[in-house]
Amino acid sequence: MTAEPDAAVDADAAPLGVSARPPRSLARAYWPIVATGAVLALVPLWLGDSRLMMGLAIDALVFGAYAVAFNVIFGSTNQLFLCVGALAGVGGYGSVILADRAGLPMVVAMLLATAVATALGGLLSWVAVRRSLDVIFTGIVTLAFSLSFANLLLGQRELTGGETGLVVSAGPDTFLGERVAAYYLFLGMLVAFLVVFRALQRSHVGWAFRALRDNELAAELAGVDVARYRVYAGLVGSAMLGITGAVFAHSDGFISPSTFEFGHVDVRVLVMLAFGGLGTLLGPVLGTVVFAVLDEVLIDFGQFRTVLYGLLIIALFLGFKRGAVPAVADLVRRLLARRSRSS
Repeated sequence: MTAEPDAAVDADAAPLGVSARPPRSLARAYWPIVATGAVLALVPLWLGDSRLMMGLAIDALVFGAYAVAFNVIFGSTNQLFLCVGALAGVGGYGSVILADRAGLPMVVAMLLATAVATALGGLLSWVAVRRSLDVIFTGIVTLAFSLSFANLLLGQRELTGGETGLVVSAGPDTFLGERVAAYYLFLGMLVAFLVVFRALQRSHVGWAFRALRDNELAAELAGVDVARYRVYAGLVGSAMLGITGAVFAHSDGFISPSTFEFGHVDVRVLVMLAFGGLGTLLGPVLGTVVFAVLDEVLIDFGQFRTVLYGLLIIALFLGFKRGAVPAVADLVRRLLARRSRSS
């Protein structure tokens, strides 16, 4: 009963790696990820001489990783986690404090901080399920966690540096401090996250995610353990956020509350994913690329930048109501269907 919306979609006809039910063929399921990774791997050949532009490219990959993680949580199971930046900040600040203050090896610090972020994300999912919170109330609870984390960073000045932030000593003197090397590391992480997302889609977990997203009540009647699978999504997505925040902190060499604040991270990630397409494979990547380009194009407009940015966002959303990737996929399917009828 819950699979009816998916059954109406021909997986083999869905281009660009997006379909409600992913292709059965292994090659067809993963070729969009391989193609995306190959294209993005060429960016340093174009921007490698500019440290500033490579820094912007790294930021884009980081937000792409955030968007994939958010897609696992919200795009797959309708859990509106408005604490993307906070969970990434747990990974970033936790790793820096453990490495620089406690003297732990950097890799160990990253893993421990990621484990804490993962546990917190799983706990938030568990609370939302146990209290039967809908999308809006889940968003309110996670937003409260995000604001609490921001206040904690400002209050624990001895550990976090307060509003002035922390200069990170562990990491910038390694390959993480090299812009091209760091770019390829974050690209590898983004590709790995996409592979995990696709693997989840192709597994029984993906079937449960689709059932939850389409109709939670019907999923429960069909025997899906709603609590377990929502917590799964929270754990996986939060682990992605934690490790991304930790690696970025050691790569960038400086973190502050503004690095992970709600307005800087969560709003942008939500807009990127909504534009690219919720629950789609390449939606996070497309949204990230489009808005990274917009940021750079509008940088010379000064005070009018925010206004123009907002107008462009409205225009893009009016043109792609379900997201850009589903819109392009539908267009390609219609063109293929028209060609088959004409032949």
